[in-house]
Amino acid sequence: MFTALPPQLIQSLQGATGFDQQAFENVHANPEQVTSVRANPAKISAQQFAAHSFMGTNNLPVSSTLVPWCAAGHYLSQRPSFTFDPWLHAGAYYVQEASSMFLHHALQAIYKTEAAPATVLDLCAAPGGKSTLLASALPNSFIVSNEVIKNRVTILAENISKWGSDNVVVTHNDPRDFARLPGFFDCMVVDAPCSGSGLFRKDPKAINEWSEDNVTHCSLRQQRILANVLPALKTGGHLLYSTCSYSPAEDEAICDWLIQQFGLESVPLPTQPTWGIVETFSKKKQAAGYRFYPDKVKGEGFFIACFVQTAEVETAAINSKYSLTKLSKTDAAIVEPWLTDASLLSIYKQKETIIAFPQKWLGYFMIVQQFLHTRKSGVAIGVIKGSGLVPHHELALSQLVSKQLQAVELDYDNAIKYLRRSDLLLQESYTGWTLACYQHLAVGWMKLLGNRINNYYPTEWRILKPYLSGC
Repeated sequence: MFTALPPQLIQSLQGATGFDQQAFENVHANPEQVTSVRANPAKISAQQFAAHSFMGTNNLPVSSTLVPWCAAGHYLSQRPSFTFDPWLHAGAYYVQEASSMFLHHALQAIYKTEAAPATVLDLCAAPGGKSTLLASALPNSFIVSNEVIKNRVTILAENISKWGSDNVVVTHNDPRDFARLPGFFDCMVVDAPCSGSGLFRKDPKAINEWSEDNVTHCSLRQQRILANVLPALKTGGHLLYSTCSYSPAEDEAICDWLIQQFGLESVPLPTQPTWGIVETFSKKKQAAGYRFYPDKVKGEGFFIACFVQTAEVETAAINSKYSLTKLSKTDAAIVEPWLTDASLLSIYKQKETIIAFPQKWLGYFMIVQQFLHTRKSGVAIGVIKGSGLVPHHELALSQLVSKQLQAVELDYDNAIKYLRRSDLLLQESYTGWTLACYQHLAVGWMKLLGNRINNYYPTEWRILKPYLSGC
């Protein structure tokens, strides 16, 4: 049943660039379900994605078309049962709203002729859509993926682990904590908490929670978040600010405020007329912003704007006193055969767990370890017990795992059993630690013991949902 849009929202948007009241109300009264995913180029090719069979409703085939502003983005003709697709659990793709994938286009536009940023912050990162996009778009950058809300950090770390990137640190910090790192970041992404009007089609319940007071509250909160974190953006660094709100008070007005308060300069982004994205300019400073209306684009409501820091930012030499526990030669000899190229990695112990991180980012990594509360760093390799390694699930899903390790290809039924952490029946003569794979993508570890198989899929990640035929 359709819930009427708040009259106050409609009234507040009368002066918003590109707002068409009739079309806007119609698209909310007759919502189209838009399902989109973004493929992981480090794990699958475009050809492999095109050949993948998603499990559609009533077993109908699922076709895909490209999201025009993101090469790895795909619209699906219907929403499949993602829970029962082993590829999702293997990190082959991420289910992400198409409008927010515009971040990929923005990054390409900014860094087309410039070197990729060395240090990147995704400030409000959970559940991980933009962080995994950053990891793919900027594979040669050091990325800090931060979440303020404690109970959301776990899902963020899980999604980063599934994506398999080794250049990401997950942190749990308040925006003000980043003042400890003045001028540290070359690029910041702030997808700020907002009043959520852009998601009314996906979540009609949010309509009843919307109010003008909440818009005001969110606008002030956005200013507070930005004021706290911007000292960590270096001179010449870029800020990408976004919301899923239509309200000018949370969008264009924030753009004006950023320029007035912090000396930022607006950076226009190229778009194509066929995309349906509306370019808008803030009232006072004419800052360029980009509005996504669901009556004009195939996606949900979204706003994004890009800035460069032109003011001189106070910086300080940051000397980390954080120390790493290096591996002994004996332990290193145990670990290295599990990795593709250990010479490119810094490998150390964090309590009993062995962690690997790209050697070229070691200095940044140690600074973040000292000054921020980290929840996940690089890739967990495993724990040494006796004369062998008990491998960590993160290693199986990463790009670091050696291609020479023993692996078993599971059919669909056994892959689902594995992901449920159920018993498997395999006709294999192997013994020992083995990668469980589905369509050549690793989904985790199992240990083959002759007539018995130990399933090491993480208990907290296992599929609990009952499978219904034709779902």
